Amino acid sequence: MSWLRAFSYALPLLVLGTACTLRMQRQERAHPAPTLPPGAAGPVPSQPRVLVQQPLVYRRAHLDTLVLPAGRVLTVYPATRVAYEQLPTPPYLLPTPSEEAEELDLTAEERKRLRTTGHTVQRTGHALWLRPTAARPIRLLDNPADDYDTNIAYEYLATIPAIQQWLVAVHLYEGGYFLLIDQRTGRRTEIWSPPSVAPDGQHFVCGNSDVLAHYEPSGLQVWAIDGPRLRKVWERQTAWGVSAPRWLDSRNIVFEQDYLENGDVDTRVVRLTVVP
Repeated sequence: MSWLRAFSYALPLLVLGTACTLRMQRQERAHPAPTLPPGAAGPVPSQPRVLVQQPLVYRRAHLDTLVLPAGRVLTVYPATRVAYEQLPTPPYLLPTPSEEAEELDLTAEERKRLRTTGHTVQRTGHALWLRPTAARPIRLLDNPADDYDTNIAYEYLATIPAIQQWLVAVHLYEGGYFLLIDQRTGRRTEIWSPPSVAPDGQHFVCGNSDVLAHYEPSGLQVWAIDGPRLRKVWERQTAWGVSAPRWLDSRNIVFEQDYLENGDVDTRVVRLTVVP
């Protein structure tokens, strides 16, 4: 009877151990995939959440702001190319067919422009002559020497009646700049690019872009017009370039903003308030 009593004591432990073993086996056994009838659609897998990112250019503070030397910050706003293309542009700011084809003949292009200037602007050989109404004639002499420091050429571009200035391009061995020469006094003003004059005739801007070669400054100049006196309101060199600025009104300009992207130059159209 002692063995029967011992068996009765051990039986519950044996049953409990067997149950635990079976339960562990059930938990560890892989569950087969459910079998679907032919043609039935399975469960739709959940899609990973995709974050929609704005173009990288709009998240760069140096493209969306312009900090003036005095510390005032101007905001650069995106604009549409359709609106930009509809804004008026002086003929001297439009590219010529030769420029678009990159086959510019400075002599031939200048000769066409000089046909409309009469005796006030003329060329004699390497000398470009300009005759102000209240000053002595001005001679700008080309030097075609093959020398980095002394090579220079002057090209007459336009007469700008709105500000009574002649526009002359100055070509250096590499790069260059522009001159405004007053038609009354002969006073010369060095600027970055051909000026774009505001509709009210009180200001003009000069925008330049050379973000790849860096032979010339990239950025923007704002000038005030006071009769024959041209006063620079401010200028700012930037990491991005200003191409072909056009006036939306007498306070705001729209232009092509050039910037480096993956080693190449990309462009977007933006708006900027330049006159408070």
